[in-house]
Amino acid sequence: MRSLTRPIQALIIGFFLGAMASLQTVSCLVRPVDHVHHVVARVATEGEISLFDFTRAECDVSGWIESSDTVREPGKSKAALVLQKARLFQRAVFFALLNPQPNGAGFAGVYHQTDFDLSPFSSIDMKLRGQGANKNFKIILRHGRVVDRDSVSYELFFDAPASDELRVVRFPLTEFKPYWRGKPQNDSEPLDASNISSIGIQFYGGVYEEAKQSGPATLEIDWIKASK
Repeated sequence: MRSLTRPIQALIIGFFLGAMASLQTVSCLVRPVDHVHHVVARVATEGEISLFDFTRAECDVSGWIESSDTVREPGKSKAALVLQKARLFQRAVFFALLNPQPNGAGFAGVYHQTDFDLSPFSSIDMKLRGQGANKNFKIILRHGRVVDRDSVSYELFFDAPASDELRVVRFPLTEFKPYWRGKPQNDSEPLDASNISSIGIQFYGGVYEEAKQSGPATLEIDWIKASK
């Protein structure tokens, strides 16, 4: 019996260590050591904290879920977030193909569920650049215990920089405004930065905008941080 005990113990320990290692690498989410993934104020000793680091060798982007217009009957767009692994670098690439309706209705995006307390910070920062003719995107946040993807979201439009090198783009938390299906919702409550439940990236058709978009779009992303 003793001869069987040690192999069983070793198997159990190996399984436990493997499970712990997987928890540390899922979706490139950078977690403070004192909590599973809730970002607290005292972690920000340098004025910023890394939320997602796509340059880490052990990074996994499987936690990023597609949220495109195919959830509705006329939708026919597509989006994905993948890792680009080269010999000299690694980063995430957001690919989107937008096939909007004649009025510009359509979207292609991805999101990641989170549990972030960003109240000590003033902005979300991303190191990125755009590729291709289309450069207009959104960052989309949700707060509280929202699980319905058709609920009000908090959005900030931006033009992706097109340059030889990736650049840091800042998204002030106070500038995220409530929208529902692309339409402003001025009577909704402001974003609660203390309880961010998801973060997303979207390439949009512009149903309520003067400029319309369609076709392919790409973003290269090194990391996502929160800063004061």
